Amino acid sequence: MKQTNEPHPATSLEILERIQALRAEFTPELAKLAGFLLENPNEIGVCSIRQLAAKADVKPNTLVRLSRAIGIESYESFREVFRNEIRQGRETYPDRARWLQSVAQRDEMGALFAASAESAIDNIEGLFASTDHRTIQAAAREIVSARRCFALGVGVNNAIAQNFAYLAGMAIDGVRALPQGGTQPVDGLARANENDVLIAMTFRPYRREIVEAVAVARAQRVRVIAISDSLASPIMPDAQHRFVVPTDTPQFFISTVALTAFFEVLIAFIIAEAGEDVVSSIESYHSQRHALGIYVGEKDKHE
Repeated sequence: MKQTNEPHPATSLEILERIQALRAEFTPELAKLAGFLLENPNEIGVCSIRQLAAKADVKPNTLVRLSRAIGIESYESFREVFRNEIRQGRETYPDRARWLQSVAQRDEMGALFAASAESAIDNIEGLFASTDHRTIQAAAREIVSARRCFALGVGVNNAIAQNFAYLAGMAIDGVRALPQGGTQPVDGLARANENDVLIAMTFRPYRREIVEAVAVARAQRVRVIAISDSLASPIMPDAQHRFVVPTDTPQFFISTVALTAFFEVLIAFIIAEAGEDVVSSIESYHSQRHALGIYVGEKDKHE
């Protein structure tokens, strides 16, 4: 096929749309590669040409030919568009939404389902492969010994913080989710001090109010457990405990699958570190709920 004379695509979305538009004109080998790239765009910016070719089951030169076919002079220029967006932490939610709609229009929901399953599994595997259980245990001990523990998250992460506070609060006292009821994250830290712990989480694009709350916590000598998608995250420096949680997804917002798994493990470690009283505390919590008629069915069935 002939190289297109259209302008050089400037964004990753424009590149993917160009590939999709020209896909029917590609040779079988180029079409095979195009299908892989359309289903796995997150691989482009992080893989070498040989790695990406191996994953797509094509020759490295096929990537060069595809780049030229869509009007980009070299594969390096092709990949650099994706790499720049990763480095800049570009807000891509609208692009992702458009991409999801285009998947439906192309009747490729099966591919989206497979990509979603793969990214969820990869995120969980990545979390457990890169995290030493002793680092989670150290964080759990910090929480158990603290006067109060604040779990801070905004947006979709606030639900994670609320869930953690709810479950951990069955076992130990003083666990609170932030922000609360129309307040700013920093408001809940007004009287926090060196006897307290702050669990803070934010992922690209990083939220200013989380970064500011962590700065306030540090100034008040609160011990910080920072959770993000990169060690380069602005909440990571000077944190007493740092955890990198993968959030990759072909979908709209970040994936919280691995983040939820992390907190499940953290809660389990908190219960293990809290001592014998934690069992009676949890039993008392649920006994009271059964007495109030909150649960339906057998007594040993929990929510």
